[in-house]
Amino acid sequence: MGESGLAIKKTYRVKRTKDFNQIFSAKHSYANRKFVIYKLNTKQPHFRVGLSVSKKLGHAVVRNRIKRLIRHAVAEFSSNLTKEDFVIIARAGVQELNFEEVKTNLKHVLKLSKIYVDGEND
Repeated sequence: MGESGLAIKKTYRVKRTKDFNQIFSAKHSYANRKFVIYKLNTKQPHFRVGLSVSKKLGHAVVRNRIKRLIRHAVAEFSSNLTKEDFVIIARAGVQELNFEEVKTNLKHVLKLSKIYVDGEND
């Protein structure tokens, strides 16, 4: 995936309910205090990511900010991610984090799930 504005293209996103349910039903989950990740091995040529941010974390503006920060962090990590489908679920407390803290916590849980593979630009 190119570094064009650090955006995640639509082909790199999990959007359909059927796809979300498939990933959740695989029951491969990893968590830290701020994020939970469910993953599913697929035969895709690239990774796909889905985001889930509960209404309990805040109103629409807050939830959209959280999703924007997560998408930006995933775009930065894109060259080190394996070719799997995964869903990132934000936990309570994420709304208080700045971008660097989101990035650190997200990288930690991605490494736990073995989706993030260390590269030269770590």
